[in-house]
Amino acid sequence: MITLQYYFDTYFCTSTYPKVGIQMTDIKASSTIQQNKNTVFSNCPVTFVMDKIGGYWKPILLFNLLTGAKRYSELRRAVPTITEKVLIQQLKQLEQDGLVIRKSKPVVPPHVTYDLTKTGRALRPVLHAMATWAVHNSGKQGKRFARQMEEFPAEQS
Repeated sequence: MITLQYYFDTYFCTSTYPKVGIQMTDIKASSTIQQNKNTVFSNCPVTFVMDKIGGYWKPILLFNLLTGAKRYSELRRAVPTITEKVLIQQLKQLEQDGLVIRKSKPVVPPHVTYDLTKTGRALRPVLHAMATWAVHNSGKQGKRFARQMEEFPAEQS
């Protein structure tokens, strides 16, 4: 029994696990990969834009908000394949980046609307260029894409 107690005391008192964990965190924060990533974000305008609107869902949400403010449920219906968790995450990120405004009214059930900010509306030419490119370069789907674009306001400079 004494041997077992000695083993536990020795293991827990001499374990290097917490020390290694702290050192690995320090290494990760100052790693070359992180430094390179920060350099690219600060020096490349395309990377900056992709950080703000990149990913699978953000451009789709922004494109749907071009027609005006939408309630959460309207966005959910407009993009039926997105999960609620991801929709909430993406909207929060867009709000933090200053591209979307969230307005909520203190009523039951909650009445929350999302709209583009001035900065978000400035992305209209970019999003329309992406959609136009899809119409011209998607083959048979181009006709369907062109019909879908008719409901969105014309590109503004």
